[in-house]
Amino acid sequence: MSKEPEAVTVHILDKEYLVACPEGEQEALTASAKYLNDKMLNIRESGKVVGIDRIAVMTALNLAHEVVGTGGSGGSTELDSCGVRIRTLNEKIEEALGKYKLKELN
Repeated sequence: MSKEPEAVTVHILDKEYLVACPEGEQEALTASAKYLNDKMLNIRESGKVVGIDRIAVMTALNLAHEVVGTGGSGGSTELDSCGVRIRTLNEKIEEALGKYKLKELN
């Protein structure tokens, strides 16, 4: 029987996010968050992109380009699986950012 997802805290661009994560996927989530944080820091430190939303979009575009550049649209089962995981993580990040924005507005 599968358990309920656990809440995992990840740090991205000096902010803390609580993300629901299926059992056994915590290590992959934290590794993904670290990778994302590193990519976003690189873009922020370049000084060419300002604002967390724009940094997130540019990072997503760069990551998507990496996936497509490796044949991600070619139908490879492993890459398709990776794409699904990336989309799922992206949705979780967008949800966390949405909650953060709501807190900022209040």
